[in-house]
Amino acid sequence: MIIAQVSDFHHRTDGKLIKDVVDPVACLEAALDHLRGMSPTPDVVLVTGDVHNKAEDRDYDVLARRLESLDIPVYVIPGNHDCREGMRQAFASWGYLPEDGEFLQYVIDDYPVRLIGLDTVVPGNYTGELCPERLAWLEARLAEAPDKPTLLFMHHPPFKTGVRYMDTKPLAGEEELTGILRRNPQILRLLCGHVHRPVQAMVGGVPASTAPSIAFQMTLDLHPEAPASFILEPAACPVFYWSEETGLVMHTSYIDDFGPKRRFVSETRPRKPVDDP
Repeated sequence: MIIAQVSDFHHRTDGKLIKDVVDPVACLEAALDHLRGMSPTPDVVLVTGDVHNKAEDRDYDVLARRLESLDIPVYVIPGNHDCREGMRQAFASWGYLPEDGEFLQYVIDDYPVRLIGLDTVVPGNYTGELCPERLAWLEARLAEAPDKPTLLFMHHPPFKTGVRYMDTKPLAGEEELTGILRRNPQILRLLCGHVHRPVQAMVGGVPASTAPSIAFQMTLDLHPEAPASFILEPAACPVFYWSEETGLVMHTSYIDDFGPKRRFVSETRPRKPVDDP
């Protein structure tokens, strides 16, 4: 099974640039073209939140059509920039988002790896939360298939990154989630967005990671007083390969044109000149 992750589109449909610099439409198209060009084609694409930028720019119907053009199963969860109801309505025909209830979380059980999408949104707030209701739902779903390899994905990471301005508002419910992870050895990994950087950590004995944004990256600045800033490093998407033999293996696929694949050729040493007799 091959799983691609894309995150933090910050898409907008008003024609404006993000931060007056980044063209979100071009970034999305580049990411979609990249996914289409992958060989072999991913079995699924996981979208880990912040698919839109601001409330006035949210047009989930447009975004749903663009994602549908991939011809690959796509599973979305909301981030702090998103609107649950807008997302629920636009993706209703895709069949996996709950039709009612407060939270947009669900289980996909159609593949060798079980996929559980979690909703960490607190409406109107930058921070994330896994409240007792959401945590109880997760425990119940994990209890349904304790022996099946499982991947969790959500927007806010349950760990600090060392980048000060991304760590000021930690995920509420982090300790309780850690306990759940420790009690469920079938969980292979936890995939997150939000941080706009590739970061990895261990949470409750489980590897956890954040994906780069397809639009712009937060600056890697580990000074304790680092100001918030962003940088136009290359966009990328994590790619996960799973088999019974290898378990879950993570790769990073950079979204850009790096030219064609080049075969290795034998490097021959130059011959010494032959002296005339």
